[in-house]
Amino acid sequence: MTEISRSPAAVLGCGGWGTALAVHLASTGCSVRLWGRDQLLVRGLADNRENPVYLPGVVLPKSVEPMCSIESALRGVQYVVVAVPSHGVRDVMRKVAGHVEPGVTIVSAVKGIEATTLLRMSQVIEEELQTARSIVVLSGPSFAAEVARGLPTAVVVSGDDEEAVASVQHDFRSRTFRLYGSRDTVGVEVGGALKNVMAIAAGVVESLGLGHNALSAIITRGLAESTRLACAMGGQRETLSGLSGLGDLVLTCTGGLSRNRRLGLQLGQGLALPDILKATRTVAEGVRTTEAALEIGGQLGVELPITAQMADVLVGR
Repeated sequence: MTEISRSPAAVLGCGGWGTALAVHLASTGCSVRLWGRDQLLVRGLADNRENPVYLPGVVLPKSVEPMCSIESALRGVQYVVVAVPSHGVRDVMRKVAGHVEPGVTIVSAVKGIEATTLLRMSQVIEEELQTARSIVVLSGPSFAAEVARGLPTAVVVSGDDEEAVASVQHDFRSRTFRLYGSRDTVGVEVGGALKNVMAIAAGVVESLGLGHNALSAIITRGLAESTRLACAMGGQRETLSGLSGLGDLVLTCTGGLSRNRRLGLQLGQGLALPDILKATRTVAEGVRTTEAALEIGGQLGVELPITAQMADVLVGR
């Protein structure tokens, strides 16, 4: 493959997904600044070249430079990849807004809905940047551990700026990482957010031993539910049939690496949600997305029966 642009990129977030994307971008020939809020974790990454908390066993390439300084991380980059949990996006973007240089493309790799405003992640990023920037959403069936190890992965990139989308498609691609373009950012983001809710339900079904028939029903009706909400919000039905809808839904509902499915398994075993959350440092985005999706559905007159049931389960009703 022809070597791509070597302009540096900044990845914001030292969790499993941010680390995996940094490793992947390094494999394409890009130098990467990996920024995180946890200075102890960042120093450990710099010293040991591994993320034992969120991505054990994956060695950071030499071209990945962990950084605590957000100003240094953003200086002279072509892309800023946002890979922090959804509830931290606004705070992080507020910190970086004054340091993002003109012409930089923002790539949102976050799946969720902001609980307080009910905004999609690209909308939160746009609000905080205040000045016009090209924002591209990256979503689809992609476990961090598999991306970091170079296993075959296909995702979707979406945005209003066709040139920015094409640029991300070209510069983020590799022999094992393929990106398909889209203009339906609403559908891509809603599909990525709602699949986490369905994955918790799938975990509960599996934990209770309700069988493959019930799991198949959850996935199928979960897709219908996600599609109804996406269309009501302005998305396109066909988007939910693609990688960022059905593809991500199947992976998260059935894959052993799914954090949301794992949380559902624990709920099905009788563990209380607060106890589950205390015992893990990873984030199951479906917990926050459930109530936000229900509120949006109520405002738009969209029935979300699986989401409503999961809301009851999560609070112990």
